[in-house]
Amino acid sequence: MDAHAAEYCHGMARLPDAVVCGSISKMKLRVYIETTIPSYLTARPSRSLIRAAEQQQTALWWARRAEFELVGSELLLEECSAGDPDAAAARLAVVSGLPILEQGPDAAALADALIKQVPLPPNAVADAMHIALAAIHGIQLLVTWNCRHIANPVLRPRMEAVCRAAGYEPPTICTPAELLGGRDDA
Repeated sequence: MDAHAAEYCHGMARLPDAVVCGSISKMKLRVYIETTIPSYLTARPSRSLIRAAEQQQTALWWARRAEFELVGSELLLEECSAGDPDAAAARLAVVSGLPILEQGPDAAALADALIKQVPLPPNAVADAMHIALAAIHGIQLLVTWNCRHIANPVLRPRMEAVCRAAGYEPPTICTPAELLGGRDDA
């Protein structure tokens, strides 16, 4: 990437080398889908301008999902199943057919370490499990709009350190907007 492209994409610097300012190399990156993604895709348009923009960015990125190898988890399915039956059905339809990552004792141990060592609050156990599942399965990217406990730039270095101390490379945590690379013409 030349200096001009690097300057334009400075916010993208944390993404894997295969992502170059919104374009993808021939290798498909594996992306763990966190629950906010199907939620934003299926929710009624928000009255909040910011949330409505995030919903639109999610839809634009989702239209390009074939550029990635998407994966989910039992936790994703469980969270998508909660709440209003019609809304749950819509969320589940979005993620149907995704390969499901196996959840085992290694994921539980890493999630527990994230809760204790980052630290994350006790109500963030599911958030820690999403990160742990992506890490133990070697998933390159975790896409989410959960900026409180997952895509949090203050917590991210601590989460990465805990994953690495446990012997796992952490996923790059990002939002659909970051994966769009500044493009809004998907």
